Amino acid sequence: MGPAAADAGRLMTGDGLVSAYADDAERDAEASVRPKRLDEFIAQHRVRDQLDLLLQGAMRRGSPPDHILLSGPPGLGKTTLANIVAAELGAGIRVTSGPAIERSGDLAAILTSLAEGDVLFIDEIHRIAKPAEELLYSAMEDFRVDVVVGKGPGATAIPLDVEPFTLVGATTRSGLLTGPMRDRFGFVAHLDFYSPADLEALLHRSARILGVPITDEGATEIAGRSRGTPRIANRLLRRVRDYAEVRAEGVVTLETARAALTVYDVDALGLDRLDRAVLTALVDSFRGGPVGLSTLAVAVGEQPDTVEEVCEPFLVRAGLLARTPRGRVATEAAWRHLGRTPPNGTFGADASPVPDLFSAAPDQP
Repeated sequence: MGPAAADAGRLMTGDGLVSAYADDAERDAEASVRPKRLDEFIAQHRVRDQLDLLLQGAMRRGSPPDHILLSGPPGLGKTTLANIVAAELGAGIRVTSGPAIERSGDLAAILTSLAEGDVLFIDEIHRIAKPAEELLYSAMEDFRVDVVVGKGPGATAIPLDVEPFTLVGATTRSGLLTGPMRDRFGFVAHLDFYSPADLEALLHRSARILGVPITDEGATEIAGRSRGTPRIANRLLRRVRDYAEVRAEGVVTLETARAALTVYDVDALGLDRLDRAVLTALVDSFRGGPVGLSTLAVAVGEQPDTVEEVCEPFLVRAGLLARTPRGRVATEAAWRHLGRTPPNGTFGADASPVPDLFSAAPDQP
């Protein structure tokens, strides 16, 4: 079971509130606050400006823009940007995903149904089947596909024209893309985590759309627990809204946000129950480590891939856990976050304080 599937299960049970993945119900909830145009898209300023130039240039020439590849962690806006590309071009959009394209014929059917200028969005494009990927090469370069009819010596390749289109591919694992696939994208962009200021601006925008009164302090509190991820920020806002409407005066204030997120078991760093269980097991059961992944997973009652792919990325970025050749190790920051006194020689004890990893560096020209 992959990380997306694991987190979808946690979302359905009410756990995983700070997961960056989303199930279908989550995506439906996101739709109402999703930006529709580039000038509404908050953060990713450099990518937004580059995309604007790409799209404006293509529209002036009257031709489809180069194919676009968007990479980065889940929840940062890749799907939103794909829809924005179509909206800015005034084009239709066809949405699919890599795992859904199992045979080259599946992809050929999609490609030959596209109208001129349409946008084809393939999420998780790194997971597309090899035969389908090879079919995509000629479609991207020559707007043509060869469909094989029959089997064995009597098989015949029938060339079919494809209307000029723009492919937008999204991936959380750009390293898994083949070189030939990556090279066929004329525009490649990586999305970064949001800064606290950008998350606060996003929360104010979402609150206006949802009709939720929110104070600056309330937005700051939610932003600080959102792991630099807009999807998580919007999800937490909806849960705090529920609390405010049921147990408070309907306004998202600092006190309301803190009380609500305490109920939902999201702490000041944005850690949930499973994140803290991993750190607690490391510190209390294994004296801070090192400990192997499988042993750690058994200790918290989860599958190893869930611990490795769902929990660990954020714990490592936050400076709470380190992966070493001998196993997982709790850092000094992890001990202190749990209210424990780290022993001498704790991993990271002599290191500089961990910087705020979600305070994004200024965009470079």
